[in-house]
Amino acid sequence: MTENKKVALVTGGGQGIGEAICKRLAKDGFAVSVTDLKLENAERVAKEINENGGKAIALQVDVASRDSIFAAVDKTAEELGDFNVIVNNAGVAQPSPIDTITPEQYEFIFNINVAGVLWGIQAASIKFKELGHGGRIISASSQAGVVGNPELALYCGSKFAVRGITQTAAKDLAQFGINVTAFAPGIVKTPMMYGVAHDVAQAAGESDEWGMEQFAQHVTQGRLSEPEEVAAGVSFLAGPDSEIMTGQTLVIDGGMAFQ
Repeated sequence: MTENKKVALVTGGGQGIGEAICKRLAKDGFAVSVTDLKLENAERVAKEINENGGKAIALQVDVASRDSIFAAVDKTAEELGDFNVIVNNAGVAQPSPIDTITPEQYEFIFNINVAGVLWGIQAASIKFKELGHGGRIISASSQAGVVGNPELALYCGSKFAVRGITQTAAKDLAQFGINVTAFAPGIVKTPMMYGVAHDVAQAAGESDEWGMEQFAQHVTQGRLSEPEEVAAGVSFLAGPDSEIMTGQTLVIDGGMAFQ
């Protein structure tokens, strides 16, 4: 690790948007801790970063477990020499029509999408204070956390919650030099998004292409987002040009949710 190299940890870094974020932050000069529930995915991304001249480590993390996230933050600071940014990116989605929601579905989505973000914020805040400096906390909301989407009550609820926690944490932590923000992607070409579209299509007896179109038809730009385009927004939130921003959710969705 080069001297003064900043360190970032990304949850859900083994595929999709998380992978793109890891690679973009590495390109920006960060040493990156790639964390994922599937260690082999994290190891693949870290290997690519290291082979391309960057610095990365891979860790297995279950974001629904507070102990798991705290251990990953400790390990990251220990191995990479500092800790400056956490990107609470890991999340899950599945259709949840109101009348079909079960307690098990609720716990699954909220334990990952909400508790996972909360534990990440908490672990980062404590570590920044321990290290004696500020930092950046960036969490994944969604276009569905800005505007309610049909058939996605649990997912939307969880992503609205991320925005609320982000605003509160920003006010609580500003005195410590900690900026807390969120990003809200739209319809992005990721395995998770294709999985949701598949489930919706299956329920309607339609093709996967039809399922994606149900989500994409309301994008002003008329196309799906690339993971790298979302990662560019996260790069801004992690970098020096966003120093004045905190409590905000950066919407990166091709023009779906206007405010």
